[in-house]
Amino acid sequence: MDDQHPRRDQGRGRPRPRGGPPWRREGGPARLRGGPGFLRARGTGSGGRDRRVPWPSTLLLAVLVVAGSVFAGRHQHRVGLDAYAVLLLLAGPALLLSRRRHPVVAVYGVVVTVLVYLGAGYPYGPVFVSVVVAVFAAIAAGHQYAAWWAVGLLWAGHLLLAHWLYRWLPPAGDHAAPWGQEVVVAAWVVAVCAAGELLRVRRERWAREAAEREAAERRRTDEERMRIARELHDVLAHSISVINVQAGVGLALLDADPEQARSALTTIKAASKEALGEVRQVLDTLRTPGDAPRTPAPGLDRLPELVEQAAAAGLAVEVRREGGPVPLPPGADLAAFRIIQEALTNVVRHSGSRTARITLAYERGAGRVGAQDPEPGSRTPARRPAAAPGLLRLRIDDAGPATHGNAGGGGNGVVGMRERTAALGGTIEAGPDPDGGFRVHATIPLTPEETP
Repeated sequence: MDDQHPRRDQGRGRPRPRGGPPWRREGGPARLRGGPGFLRARGTGSGGRDRRVPWPSTLLLAVLVVAGSVFAGRHQHRVGLDAYAVLLLLAGPALLLSRRRHPVVAVYGVVVTVLVYLGAGYPYGPVFVSVVVAVFAAIAAGHQYAAWWAVGLLWAGHLLLAHWLYRWLPPAGDHAAPWGQEVVVAAWVVAVCAAGELLRVRRERWAREAAEREAAERRRTDEERMRIARELHDVLAHSISVINVQAGVGLALLDADPEQARSALTTIKAASKEALGEVRQVLDTLRTPGDAPRTPAPGLDRLPELVEQAAAAGLAVEVRREGGPVPLPPGADLAAFRIIQEALTNVVRHSGSRTARITLAYERGAGRVGAQDPEPGSRTPARRPAAAPGLLRLRIDDAGPATHGNAGGGGNGVVGMRERTAALGGTIEAGPDPDGGFRVHATIPLTPEETP
């Protein structure tokens, strides 16, 4: 009964997923990759900062400030710590509890608290640690000007207390602080601000690098998804088209010509077996990411198989080659095979013609780029020039006419061919001929390292 009626979130009325991977159960990939869902889950706001109350660190800071001030007061001729002093010492860490939500209020509040503490004549010591933490928090949150003004206020207030107001403030008989001490205080102020700025810059750089890594990972995922979609489309569209044509032939000749019907069924069996094998190869790469495929990717060496399958579907294919064949890299070889496969599939499905012509033109690099002859009498050898890229040109023509109002120019197959050629830096043109047929013309560049 529970499986038939999934639980719903209170007040929302939406089914709650009961199974699947963590990102499906917990609200999507954003929670795993630092997106908005992840930020909300960790108690962060729209700005991306962690807005949880920092209880543990603040409690540790309060203990450090109070204990350190008690120890420091034993070696200074200042007013002894009392309950009021402890309250002032604890007021700073208490204000730091809001440093993530309200960093400006926290830094100014801590500065005022420290000035009141010093004005009351209590000893110097770790009370300034609260100021450092507040300044760092404000600068990291992007309020560097507020942090600088707060530190400047603390320094100016200390000057007033240590050089002019000490006569009327406790402890009695106190003397003005030496001016050399103010140089140390100024250096401390500059060091705190500089360290805060460095922390802010590094945090922004880390956040930017994390965002770039996430974007790159998303692009790789999208590219892999599109590659798998193209592979499945090309395999299934071609094989199912052949199966569909042969099934029609078998049904039409089942009674009149049983032998021809048997041949059609044999072709259906072979095409379905081949399709299942290629689909299984694609699915294996999904189940075991990172492993090398068990069988090599198809290439132009399997062009005779395409011609035989097209012939079994009633399509006579003529193959022409221009130029000397060159070894093709795996990516270009696979792209060329899939483009020819998709083009023949479109002819079988959408064209009234029973003939097609495939032209393969291999063009080597036109000369050498950057060649230089050594100067006469020079011992410097000639610099080896770089080869210009070669080209592989594919052209698939059929005489037409289109039988279903479209010769294959508006489906996902042509889109997949364009994506394949674009990924290799090539171009493709697919469209009707003036004579009524359909032509696919693709140009695939070959880099110098890939051509002999």
